[in-house]
Amino acid sequence: MDSGAPEGVDPNVPNVARMYDYYLDGKDNFAADRAAAEQILKNFPHTKEGARANREFLRRAVRYLVDQGVRQIVDLGAGLPTQGNTHEIAPEARVVYVDYDSVVCVHGRALLARKENVDFLQADVREADVLLDKLAGLIDFKQPVAFLALALLHFIPDEIAYDVVAKLREVSAPGSHLVISHAVDSTPDTSDQALEIYRKATAALNLRDREGVLRFFDGYELAEPGLTFPAGWRPDDPLAPGNGVDFGYVGVGRKA
Repeated sequence: MDSGAPEGVDPNVPNVARMYDYYLDGKDNFAADRAAAEQILKNFPHTKEGARANREFLRRAVRYLVDQGVRQIVDLGAGLPTQGNTHEIAPEARVVYVDYDSVVCVHGRALLARKENVDFLQADVREADVLLDKLAGLIDFKQPVAFLALALLHFIPDEIAYDVVAKLREVSAPGSHLVISHAVDSTPDTSDQALEIYRKATAALNLRDREGVLRFFDGYELAEPGLTFPAGWRPDDPLAPGNGVDFGYVGVGRKA
């Protein structure tokens, strides 16, 4: 059994944020997280590459938001702090990280203790009304705000996920943005095994097809190149070959 777990945290239950940390070669994970992650890697050997591609997309998307004049960013389901965090890419923006996991919040607050204009909020994205109440004192919703939902919505079932995104859009001012990365079911012969692993973790997977992901952008204008694979979204070097990892779709939308 792992020692040193914060009070109220069961280190024997795989946690999706800590599993993601493991994919990124992080150190903030327990034995149960590593074991579950290794099972995923047996079925999906490119999961680590996909996690890195997701982080690279985050960096490019945040730079794009800054270029569009966005100065408020809410990073939903932010996960454990790692290199290339949102506030480091957009140092002049007001950044609020949101996660419901107590381990994530402890690490996040420790990292950001002396950072100005940055907060780490413990809240459950699935409870949209509660989330928005907590954000009201941190974000000016009369001004454009960008909501980041990277590798998040595929952990939320349809009846909640689409409602949450719709409520975020409704409270957002014109010029606000929505940024999404979402896993898709690309290998149906092994997906059942992966789904079972995540069912035993802190959040089950809810894989969607392209149309299901595109639906989240209702009410938004998609920035070029639209909904695409991570390596294809505004690459830093358009001539460089992609890494061949197409774990899902990404996109950035703007509210008119």
